[in-house]
Amino acid sequence: MNAKGGMYQSGMDDEYFLSTEHGRLVDLGGLGVRFKVYGEQTGGNFAVVEHPIEPGVLVEPHTHQHEDEFSYVVSGTIWARVGDQEIQAPAGTYVWKPRQVIHTFWNPGPEPALIVEIISPGGFERFFEECGALLARPGPSTEQDVIELCHQYGLVLDRTWVPELQARFGPMRMV
Repeated sequence: MNAKGGMYQSGMDDEYFLSTEHGRLVDLGGLGVRFKVYGEQTGGNFAVVEHPIEPGVLVEPHTHQHEDEFSYVVSGTIWARVGDQEIQAPAGTYVWKPRQVIHTFWNPGPEPALIVEIISPGGFERFFEECGALLARPGPSTEQDVIELCHQYGLVLDRTWVPELQARFGPMRMV
């Protein structure tokens, strides 16, 4: 029941219930970010985003210095590597990516995938907003611009795994 005593209906948004399409969507070049809950809404405890992932997309391997991420595969199948462990993760799989542990995820295809990600503590979701703005601005964004943004958020990129992953899964667009 909602605050007015009525039953919640799918497709309606209010303070506590969010429809599937709720939230602004940013495209980072094959990895989408739909903002569901901002850290400010939870007193900084956590944030929630959805990541639609196109086939053939590899998220650049990275380490978070300050955040843990907990992902749930809603649809499709992704692959994930966390530290030295790797998994094929179909819909219904949970993947924990603790802070200070290198990780990546990718969708080798052929179907799109969707994950819901809980980020704790909240605040890192703002990285996605800033990265989207950086990529959308006129003129080319440089790799140095991205590295500086990553540094501001305690995100360390590491391409060590990329050649091996692309040799196994074929060329993928890295985001």
